[in-house]
Amino acid sequence: MGQEKIAHLRQDYDGDNFDKEHVAADPILQFETWFMDAIGGGQIEPNAMTLSTCTPAGHPSARVVLLKGFDQRGFVFFTNYESNKGLEIAGHPFVALTFWWDKLQRQVRIEGKASKIAQEESIEYFQSRPRSSQIGAWASPQSRVIENRRLLENQVTVFEKKFSDQELIPKPEHWGGYLVAPGMIEFWQGRPNRLHDRIRYERQSEQDWKIFRLAP
Repeated sequence: MGQEKIAHLRQDYDGDNFDKEHVAADPILQFETWFMDAIGGGQIEPNAMTLSTCTPAGHPSARVVLLKGFDQRGFVFFTNYESNKGLEIAGHPFVALTFWWDKLQRQVRIEGKASKIAQEESIEYFQSRPRSSQIGAWASPQSRVIENRRLLENQVTVFEKKFSDQELIPKPEHWGGYLVAPGMIEFWQGRPNRLHDRIRYERQSEQDWKIFRLAP
C-alpha cells in the first residue's frame, strides 16, 4: 500500500459529549462505567490493554496483555516474572497501560507504578485458570529464544506427565500478578472534526484526585 493511500485512511468520530462537569469524582468509578460499556458494546476482548515498560537502555517496550481485575488499589495483570516485561518492571517499575475500544470510539491511558501482588492472590487466580493454561505457564520459558515450536510441545508433554496424578497444579514461583497503582488516568472520547474530549485525573493524595480537561 502506497504512502498516499495510507495518509488518506480516515475515520470520522461521532461520540457523545464527555465533559469534566459530568464525570465521576473517582477515576476508578469512571473506568468501571466505561469498562462495562465496553463489555456491553461488543468488543472482542474489552480487557485487552497495551502494557508499556522501559528497557534497561531506556527504550520503550510495549505489548498487549489482559486486565484481570481492578479496584481502588489499581489494575491487575498476570505474567511470567522472568519475561521481558517482568525483568523490565523489576528494573524500572513505572509503566503505562492503554485501552482502545474502537466500537465506542474511546481510549483510556493509565500511568503508575507496578508491584507484585501477594502470592496468595496469584495462587488463587492461577488455580482458577484452565488446566491447559496452567501447564503452559510451566512449559513456556517466556521471552527466551527457542529453536522451534516442537520444544514447547515437548515441554507441555513433560509437565502433563509430571502433574498427571495431581488434582491441583502448583503455581510456578516465576509466575504471578502485578498491580499497577495509578498516578494518572486519562479518558479520551472521539468527537467530530478531531475535537476530541480528553479528561485527565491526576492523583493528589491517597483519596484525592484533580480533574483537568485537555485540548485534543
